[in-house]
Amino acid sequence: MPEHQSHILDRLRHDGMVSPHAVSRPLAGGISSDVFLIEDRGERFVVKQALPCLKVQDHWPADTARNRVEYEFLRYLSRVLPEAAPKVVASGRDYFIMEYLGSEYESWKTLLLRGDCQKQHAVQAGKILGTLHRTSSSAPELASFFDTTSNFHQLRTDPYLLTTGGRHSALRHVFEQEALRLEATRECLVHGDYSPKNMLVGKERIVLLDCEVAWYGDPTFDLAFLINHLLLKSLFHAPQTTELQPMIEAFVAKYYEERAVDLAHRKDLDSRIAHLLLMLMLARIDGKSPVEYLTEERKQDFVRSFVYSRLRARKFELDQVVREWFSSLHCQFRK
Repeated sequence: MPEHQSHILDRLRHDGMVSPHAVSRPLAGGISSDVFLIEDRGERFVVKQALPCLKVQDHWPADTARNRVEYEFLRYLSRVLPEAAPKVVASGRDYFIMEYLGSEYESWKTLLLRGDCQKQHAVQAGKILGTLHRTSSSAPELASFFDTTSNFHQLRTDPYLLTTGGRHSALRHVFEQEALRLEATRECLVHGDYSPKNMLVGKERIVLLDCEVAWYGDPTFDLAFLINHLLLKSLFHAPQTTELQPMIEAFVAKYYEERAVDLAHRKDLDSRIAHLLLMLMLARIDGKSPVEYLTEERKQDFVRSFVYSRLRARKFELDQVVREWFSSLHCQFRK
C-alpha cells in the first residue's frame, strides 16, 4: 500500500473513524487535495485531505486550513439546498468525511468534453448558484466565518490574476486592479471553484463538490468562472458546433431568476462578470492552472487575441462578450 494511503488510514483509526479492517484506495481528484474511497465493514465513504502544495508545474503553496472551510461550506449548502450537497459525516484536523456518490453520477466536465451539452444541466447550475448567493447575501455571521481572503488570494487572485498579469506586461495593471477590487468586495458566500469538474450529475440532481476556496466576497467570480469553462469547452470542440451558447444563456437567466435582482443590479453584475471573465479566459491559458484540453497553439492564440482586443476596447457587457466569442469562433474555425 502506498505511504499516503497507509497514512490516512492510520489517522482515521487514531481518531476512531474506522475499524482495523478498513481499506482505502485513491480517487481521481483535483490538484489541491488527496481524495480516498474508504471501505469499512460494508460501508463506503470518501475522505478528502488538503495538500500543503498544489500539484501543478509552478510552485503553488496553500494553507491546509481550507479543509475546514470546505467542510463548513458543505454544511451550509446542505441547509439551504440539501439536494445539491453531499452528506458530510465528520471532520478531523486536516480532513473531512462525506458520502460516496457511486457510478450513477458523472462529472459534468466529462459530459461536456464528450459533447453531451444539455441545457437542463446549465439551468440546475444556475439555480444552485442563485440560491447560494441569495441566501447568503448581507449575512454578518457568514461574512465573519468565511473571512478567508488570504486563502482566496493563495488559490485564486495570485495564481489566476496576478500570475497571468505578470506574464502579459501590457495588461499587468488591469489584472492587478481587478485583483484589488475583487478582494475588497464583500457581498455573499462564494464557492470559488464553480466549475463543471466539481459538479456530479445524477438522474435528478447535480451535487456540488470541491468548495475549499469558499469565501465571503464577490458573486461575479463564480459566474465568470463557470461561463469561462463553458466558453473554453466550445473552443475545445471547434470546429464542431455545440449547444454551449444557449446553455450559457440559460445558466445566466436561471441565476438571475433565483437571485431575484433588479435591473440596475443586474446591469452592474453583468459588467463586472464580463470584465473578470476576459481575464479568467487568459488565466486558463497562461496562469498557474491552464486547462489541460487546449493544447493546440492556434486555439491558445485565439483566446489571447480575443481577450486582448476586448480588454483594450473595454467591452464589458456579458451578452456582447458571449455573442462575439461564438461569432469569432465560427469565423475562425468553420469547417
